[in-house]
Amino acid sequence: MEGDDISEKLLSKVQVEENKVKIKEKILTEWKKMWVTAAPAIFTRFSTFGVNVISQAFIGHIGSIELAAYALVITVLLRFGNGILLGMASGLETLCGQAYGAKQYHMLGIYLQRSWIVLTVTGTLLLPIFIFTTPILKALGQEEAIAEEAGVISLWLIPVIYSFIASYTCQMFLQAQSKNMIITYLAACTLVIHIFLSWLLTVKFKFGMTGAMTSTLLAYWLPNIGQLIYVTSGGCKETWKGFTSLAFKDLWPVIKLSFSSGAMLCLELWYNTILILLTGNLKNAMVQIDALSICLNINGWEMMISLGFLVAVCVRVSNELGRGSAKAARFSILTIVITSFVIGFILFLFFLFLRGRLAYIFTESEDVAEEVDHLSPLLAFSILLNGVQPVLSGVAVGAGWQSIVAYVNIGCYYLVGIPVGVVLGYVFKLQVRGVWIGMLFGVLAQTIVLLVITLKTDWDKQVLIAQERVKKYFVEAEPNSDSQNA
Repeated sequence: MEGDDISEKLLSKVQVEENKVKIKEKILTEWKKMWVTAAPAIFTRFSTFGVNVISQAFIGHIGSIELAAYALVITVLLRFGNGILLGMASGLETLCGQAYGAKQYHMLGIYLQRSWIVLTVTGTLLLPIFIFTTPILKALGQEEAIAEEAGVISLWLIPVIYSFIASYTCQMFLQAQSKNMIITYLAACTLVIHIFLSWLLTVKFKFGMTGAMTSTLLAYWLPNIGQLIYVTSGGCKETWKGFTSLAFKDLWPVIKLSFSSGAMLCLELWYNTILILLTGNLKNAMVQIDALSICLNINGWEMMISLGFLVAVCVRVSNELGRGSAKAARFSILTIVITSFVIGFILFLFFLFLRGRLAYIFTESEDVAEEVDHLSPLLAFSILLNGVQPVLSGVAVGAGWQSIVAYVNIGCYYLVGIPVGVVLGYVFKLQVRGVWIGMLFGVLAQTIVLLVITLKTDWDKQVLIAQERVKKYFVEAEPNSDSQNA
């Protein structure tokens, strides 16, 4: 009997060790899958975001009015258009990811073309905002000099609106297939070209805003041209079968999902836009806008890491749901959320102690740098929340919950965050710090709600919903589609 007990104990220990090895292997396998998507996505977003930061850095040395105007257009108007187009394009992320997981490869090319149709119409409807920027900003209470300069800048950015259509749709199409590296190479080359052209046109030849905006415009379009050539010229043979009339079939379900996705993301992106607008009506607006735009740029740099994980979790969840594996989807979520949070916590500590020293990269004004120093603790807490909130939003996109999250965003951001920010900023005279604290309350509330939703979700049921969605939108490939490669 004693020998049997010893054997059982040894067998139990062996099983425990085997389970540990299996768990480690499972984690390592998931990390590899995660980083295949996350690493290129992070780098690409750093490069893309770097275009605006580089432009802002050069424009900041042209003049304070130009810097404030550019910051206003980028963070208010361009973010507005960007939010609508990126949000509507995220519907493509859900459809492509789940179709790829279900091995319905030809549907990805059809979804891509449908998205081009919907987003091109939407982008055209946004043009009046950029044409009438000056009167719009004056009506919102912005200073006249800033509004006039912003009107000139916004006209330069009209082609950028159309660049977003190609950029977002091609990226989501390629990411669903884990073909990110081409996007990364193009982004890296563009960043180098943009730095050189910005220096050449603004510093060397002294073309001022004209030089800076010319370089910015080229930086937005060059990678898109490369992506379009790659997609339509044989880089995606399984998923791109050429232009097809099927793109015009069953557009309404795609439009509905696109609008749900747009509402979800717009409500989130416009949240920071309202922060800028509220700041513009406070005392010493120019200094406060400059300081806040610098903080949001730094926060935006860090957000690129979180958005990389957002892409990773979206692709992993949508692929696994389309493939029919609820267990794998749950494990992917857990792994990516923990990884993102750990990175966010490390950066939180870094920026908490760094304070306002980075301000001098963007400005020479001591007043602006001092205001950035005062805002640094709030910046650090924003970065901490970035470690979780975007990843949970990615889970929602991967699962197709955009409509639910849109309602969550309305409640948390607009019924909690903004009212608290207005009271603290205007009633309690905390100025921009009060507005930002209110905004943080909204983000925290949204993070908690999304976490609860994710934890309580029946993922087996989500597999059935995903499979039903794939069947619902499925169309047979055209018999001669293989010969229609563009």
